[in-house]
Amino acid sequence: MAKKPVKKAEKGIVLTEAQQRARRSRSVAIAVALGAFVLLFYIVTLVKGPGMLNRPL
Repeated sequence: MAKKPVKKAEKGIVLTEAQQRARRSRSVAIAVALGAFVLLFYIVTLVKGPGMLNRPL
């Protein structure tokens, strides 16, 4: 098989420092919110206890 010629990588959109900081802070906020949501489900499951798993389907 013949290999296709490799094109030089285009730079695309280059973010400024302020945009990179904003993106980073948004990512951290989303990660914290997701972690809190998972923790909430874990705590609710512990509070309800294993009895909730023994219910008829």
